[in-house]
Amino acid sequence: MVLASNTKGSCIDGPPYDLICVGFGPASLSIACALCDQRINARMLFLERQTQFAWHCGMLLPDSRMQITFMKDMATFRDPRSKFTFLNYLHSKNRLVSFSNLGTFYPLREEFNDYLKWCASHFEDLVCYGEEVLEVSPQPTDVKGQVKTWLVASRNAVSGEISTFEAKHVIIAVGGAPKIPAQFPQRLYGTKVIHSSSYSINIPRILPNRDAPYKVAVVGGGQSAVEIFSDIQSRFPNSKTTLFLRQSALKPSDDSPFVNEIFDPDRVDPFFSLPADVRKKQIRDIRATNYSVVRLELIEHVYNVMYVQKLRDPDQHNWAHRIRSQQEVHAVVERPDGKVDLALKGGCEGVLESTTTEGFDLVVFGTGYKRDVHKRLLKGAEGLFMDGECTVDRKYRVKFVEGAVARDAGVWLQGCCEATHGLSDSLLSILAVRGGQMVDSIFEEQIDAQATKEQIRAQL
Repeated sequence: MVLASNTKGSCIDGPPYDLICVGFGPASLSIACALCDQRINARMLFLERQTQFAWHCGMLLPDSRMQITFMKDMATFRDPRSKFTFLNYLHSKNRLVSFSNLGTFYPLREEFNDYLKWCASHFEDLVCYGEEVLEVSPQPTDVKGQVKTWLVASRNAVSGEISTFEAKHVIIAVGGAPKIPAQFPQRLYGTKVIHSSSYSINIPRILPNRDAPYKVAVVGGGQSAVEIFSDIQSRFPNSKTTLFLRQSALKPSDDSPFVNEIFDPDRVDPFFSLPADVRKKQIRDIRATNYSVVRLELIEHVYNVMYVQKLRDPDQHNWAHRIRSQQEVHAVVERPDGKVDLALKGGCEGVLESTTTEGFDLVVFGTGYKRDVHKRLLKGAEGLFMDGECTVDRKYRVKFVEGAVARDAGVWLQGCCEATHGLSDSLLSILAVRGGQMVDSIFEEQIDAQATKEQIRAQL
């Protein structure tokens, strides 16, 4: 069997798709791989806002490596015999033996991005790139008003044309939206203020002169922020950089073996079964594995930079690179000369107010992501939500009022279910297994029928 799709474009007047995935990042890609491996025969479509497949392209820094093993790819934990494993990618590129000589489980991000692109290339005929989905709305199709299909409206990034697609099942996997406080002047975004997610893309345009004495502020205490803080120093040798932290010091991530087990796929079931207040407490207790923490080797590198400056000049005010802890940025202040300063709240109580005087050429916010885009996309379905809130069951299916949506139709969420499914929800660690579970959930009847046929053939 082969994956079957309709002609790309608006299909509101044709038969509905069996499945539309909103977004074509790693979460949807893992689903596509599972669909192919299980030989699901269905009409499906993937709608992606970017004009081509790209994974964290704004953070593909030189020589940066993955922080998790390559085995947490799109297929291995689900089926190590799949053609979509990282090892098969290496084999197809004639680099398997060479990679083994590296003696590492942690490939370059550049290489893992190329692996993901390689996987995505198998599904070119199923993906519409440059399509920003605007809304997923219910479409009542029987006399009882029961929802049997969904309308997915998208806008083309080039033409601005609005297209509408109809599907029985919709998976929303759009990833996170950059989190920058709304009170900052929006007109500065993309010129004097950027988010870490677009750093590598925008930095050559905003700071084009390698030898210029740029002053750059980086806000945030997590891995991305500190990587950027270090990268600027290498990229612009005459630059001056300042890292602003809310916490008192950079904190190392805990990636020890026992702690890492919280990301295992089989941890989702017991976590989901816990009371909501217990889940919330557990996430708070283990945040040091993923939020506002930095790999120890990077912390040690940054500390060494600070120490060498101290060796050469005890006065921190003369240092090119500084870390200002217990400082919360609450405003970006424009200056007449075109540069910007930061209004700060600091001190142990967070009440001491001050404003920088350096005059920064650029401020980079490494302040994480908001994972609530699905709420905007599903605004037209709010009246159908069970208990008036957008919640999901164990299989990631949105819970609607009993009888409002047909059994063979539904909406599923990916990457925004941390509160119910655990800290691994937005990470690569669980994607391969979860992708298979999504396929099993949506195409259960077809899979069961295939299994029955295979059993019959085996008995003949």
